[in-house]
Amino acid sequence: MKALFISLLALNLLSLSFSELCNPHDKQVLLQIKKHFGDPYLLASWLSDTDCCTSWNQVECDATTNRIVSLRIFSGDLSGEIPAEVGDLPYLETLEFHKLTNITGPITPSISNLIHLISLRLSNLNLTGPVPDSLSKLKNLRVLTLSFNSLSGSIPSSLALMPEIDILELDRNNLTGPIPESFGNFAGRVPGDASMLFGPNKTSGSVDLSRNLLEFNLSKVVFPNTLTYLDVNHNKIFGSIPTQMTQLNHLSLNVSYNRLCGQIPQGGQLQTFDYTAYFHNRCLCGAPLASCK
Repeated sequence: MKALFISLLALNLLSLSFSELCNPHDKQVLLQIKKHFGDPYLLASWLSDTDCCTSWNQVECDATTNRIVSLRIFSGDLSGEIPAEVGDLPYLETLEFHKLTNITGPITPSISNLIHLISLRLSNLNLTGPVPDSLSKLKNLRVLTLSFNSLSGSIPSSLALMPEIDILELDRNNLTGPIPESFGNFAGRVPGDASMLFGPNKTSGSVDLSRNLLEFNLSKVVFPNTLTYLDVNHNKIFGSIPTQMTQLNHLSLNVSYNRLCGQIPQGGQLQTFDYTAYFHNRCLCGAPLASCK
């Protein structure tokens, strides 16, 4: 009877191994990630004897290839650094660590191995160090969100090599540095150059750089016609609001708490915004603020 039970158990395990959809390599990588975080309750569904494509939370498999294409971990009890093993999931398209305030340390360089990545969200963590140059290898990336961390240093010029970026959110960090006057010119960049965000040939739709320490002349900026959202509040931006902004349709804007001066250009949507989009600047004037003297 005992031999029969063992035989049936072995048969069941063999049957599971043949029917399992999860790619063995991907499964092993995910189990290593779980071990890195100390087997937390948030990842309790990640069990070695279950199928990661059908039974595990926080992950998604491609319906055709059964490779892991999405890893989204948020609002849990994880602590430590983002493990380098995340870079060993070669078909990832979405990677998200969100609202995990005990996640610390730098952004792991291995993320740059994920050449199929479309969306990268590392937000509301406690990451430190610079925005890595190596992220420029992610040529298919459309969404980059690094908000609500303690990242420092300048915005690397190499991000200009990411041609598909549509949404860039770097707000609530400690980023510093200028944005040079050579907007849209991808040659001869200097540290701190964020011109990849702007320029007439760019396709950026949403840019949030609020609550950093960025310092540049807004007067020199040429914005893409595709821009629909720009939030740069609480920086050290100087100059004036360029007239070109009157030509941007469907724009949402916040330039408050900077060092801007001069009259707000008349036209477009600029007078439709509440005064709070402009207040607490050095000497900005004109509707919806007080009249210029």
